[in-house]
Amino acid sequence: YNLGDEPEAGELLFAQSHLTGERISRFTHIHQSADDLVNKVLMQRLLGQRTSTCFQRCVGMDGINALYSVTYECDQEHGTEYHERFKEYLRYIQEENLVVDGAMTDVKGDRGLRPGEQSDPDLFVRVSERRPDGIVLRGAKVHQTGALNSHEILVMPTTAMRENEADYAVSCAVPATAEGITFVLGRQPSDTRKLEGSPLDVGNPTYGSQEAMIIFDDVFVPWERVFMCGEFDQSGKVVERFAAYHRQSYGGCKVGVGDVLIGAAQLAAFYQGVDRVSHVRDKITEMVHLNETLFSCGIACSSRGKATSSGCYLVDVMLANVCKHNVTRFPFEISRLLQDIAGGLVVTMPSQKDFENPEIAPYLEKYLKGSSDVPVMDRIRVLKFIENMTMGCGAAAYLTESIHGAGSPQAQRIMILRQANLEEKVKLAKRLAGIED
Repeated sequence: YNLGDEPEAGELLFAQSHLTGERISRFTHIHQSADDLVNKVLMQRLLGQRTSTCFQRCVGMDGINALYSVTYECDQEHGTEYHERFKEYLRYIQEENLVVDGAMTDVKGDRGLRPGEQSDPDLFVRVSERRPDGIVLRGAKVHQTGALNSHEILVMPTTAMRENEADYAVSCAVPATAEGITFVLGRQPSDTRKLEGSPLDVGNPTYGSQEAMIIFDDVFVPWERVFMCGEFDQSGKVVERFAAYHRQSYGGCKVGVGDVLIGAAQLAAFYQGVDRVSHVRDKITEMVHLNETLFSCGIACSSRGKATSSGCYLVDVMLANVCKHNVTRFPFEISRLLQDIAGGLVVTMPSQKDFENPEIAPYLEKYLKGSSDVPVMDRIRVLKFIENMTMGCGAAAYLTESIHGAGSPQAQRIMILRQANLEEKVKLAKRLAGIED
């Protein structure tokens, strides 16, 4: 919110609403062009650079864009009225500039069974009751990054449903304060350091993120906030389009965080007197190469975006999946190289309280010195930051989220193969090899 007031951000954080013509947050905007898609990635890189964490509004942004086109198409195919409902909801979140949690991932139970085959029907969020004035939700969503500081919860199906699973084909918007909702905060590595009164040991004491399970215990949702209810044939579209948008997002947010880690690597090398050593420079070059490759994929899938029948622009699905599949790997290599440059002190540093202890501190100042003209505590601060980002709380967003966020690696491989058009590639090979059908 605050960055929008800074000249550095320019207009990246804003867009013009196609519904009202008003200036709105890009996080509540429906993409109207390929330029909008590109600017989204640029905004995400900037925010990653400024916070070095997940900034928790992207899932909602990607969810509203997926539902915008799917509700339009659902109305065309089924004669429903979801699209107009959704546009009214969209006006509301645009005018109020609300944070929307995109709630897609169900707890799933036995992964070898479909939603309708589970021993407990509530292991996927479902419509437990239909009333004249609305529906009742039951179930739970997990891995909800930023849920605790969201105003709204946008529920979406987690997979393509079948006819006998129509109750699971549900999408709706629920206020975070609705009766029947319970949030259960998830733990992160070294999270209790935030409670010790030692900001040095936190590593990134200014910014961070959190994840939660959201339990829906018979939550009532009025019809005006329901955007899919039983249209099982539309559920797969929501999943695929949301996934494409969110896989694009990772070509921006994780790149911005990567920029900070590259800066930390250069800083640590300088503080330790090895910034001009050839193999260190080569490692930093590799970090930059990997990071910019991710950015290239994010920009590529955006610039090749096309309009859907609703007018909303969708990214190039193949390239978005290639983008995210690279993200499942490259941040880990960037982190490995960062730890290599930083050295073993990343995991053996004393605590802030040791540096404040009058008996111990002089020894630490003496023996933990790096370059003679660099204050010891500056060296420690950057190493504590590296610790946080590669194995502490920051690693939850930069590493584990890079694997499983927007779908685990195999989900991208499935989509890449589906989009590969192998038959056409076989024809190309046959023609040049002189093989006749």
